[in-house]
Amino acid sequence: MKPLRKFLDSIEPLFSRGGRFEKFEAMYEMVDTLFYSPADVTRGSPHVRDAIDLKRVMITVVFAATPCALIGMWNVGFQANTAMASLGIEWVEGWRGSMMALLGASYDPASVYDNFIHGLLYFLPIYIVTMAAGGLWEVLFASVRNHEVNEGFFVTSFLYTLILPATTPLWQVAIGISFGVVIGKEVFGGTGKNFLNPALVGRAFLYFAYPVQLSGDAVWVPVDGYTGATALALAAQEGMSGLLASGLTFSQAFIGQMEGSLGETSLAACLFGAAMLIYTRIASWRIIVSVFAGMIIPALLFSGGVDAANPIAEMPWHWHIAVGGFAFGAVFMATDPVSAPDTMLGHVIFGLLIGALTWVIRVINPAFPEGIMLASLLGNIFAPLIDYFVIRANVRRRVNRNA
Repeated sequence: MKPLRKFLDSIEPLFSRGGRFEKFEAMYEMVDTLFYSPADVTRGSPHVRDAIDLKRVMITVVFAATPCALIGMWNVGFQANTAMASLGIEWVEGWRGSMMALLGASYDPASVYDNFIHGLLYFLPIYIVTMAAGGLWEVLFASVRNHEVNEGFFVTSFLYTLILPATTPLWQVAIGISFGVVIGKEVFGGTGKNFLNPALVGRAFLYFAYPVQLSGDAVWVPVDGYTGATALALAAQEGMSGLLASGLTFSQAFIGQMEGSLGETSLAACLFGAAMLIYTRIASWRIIVSVFAGMIIPALLFSGGVDAANPIAEMPWHWHIAVGGFAFGAVFMATDPVSAPDTMLGHVIFGLLIGALTWVIRVINPAFPEGIMLASLLGNIFAPLIDYFVIRANVRRRVNRNA
């Protein structure tokens, strides 16, 4: 860490008062305190403070989502290598093919290394563009408002990358994160004042603005000429019989070995992230459990029958939570402390609402087989109202008790 400290000290005059980059002083402070505890002390009245600050909260969330990213990269490479083998394609043209050769990777779907490197070469460009475009808006708004650059964008950029298909054009990646940061957060005052999850806002904007590149059967596997439907799309079209006939097993769905976005396919990785966030008390266990319950309860009550007009109605609850982005949304999107309710009872109502809405969107409206994205955004909209009624109910109960 000493070389990093020397480098930061060498560029400090550029960011100090009167330096060339005075407006970006907050960025230097962010990088400096990312690795070192700040020397600042409280000069006024004493305050109650926690041992973990916002920066470390955000880093913990990134660490919790890292297994989703790692398994997602391997899965993207596995799907691509498998598709190439089925089409008789022996190599990838362009810079990705050059990098694969440089790193000593081939296109063997049985090789973990080959799959991971291939998937990494799709993950990195999307993440770099996300950081560059979104970070530009963060710095711009911070400099205009004379605020510090907030570390919350590290989480937003990471989660936003993981919920995109590997084939998303990079210019659309930049537009989506720009919309999410500016319209979903900054216009409301920045971090802590937004009522919608910025990553979901950016993803929803891309879905409705460019549905061809964000949905369908040709966007999930990054191989030209190959089409592969997601598990939810198969279930919506052919029911569980069609899903099982495709060769997908529940163990594969649990691990995340199926078509989907870059990092939201693995239920196992999402459960690991949930355990980490609950253990560190960063995420509300009430929200996570309630979202799962909101999905499982209606699935138990109403699923199981064969409906010719709506084949996905027969999907059992354990498949619902394993396929698509449900688990990722329940663990990393619904638990956003800014856009979720503040009351404990509100957490339960909020989670049940999101889970139930996801089932309704998937089953009652089979034209949109995913559901968790729209359900989470609708839950964000109702979060203030949920808190309002919970607080009013508490006030009324106390008044009646003391009357």
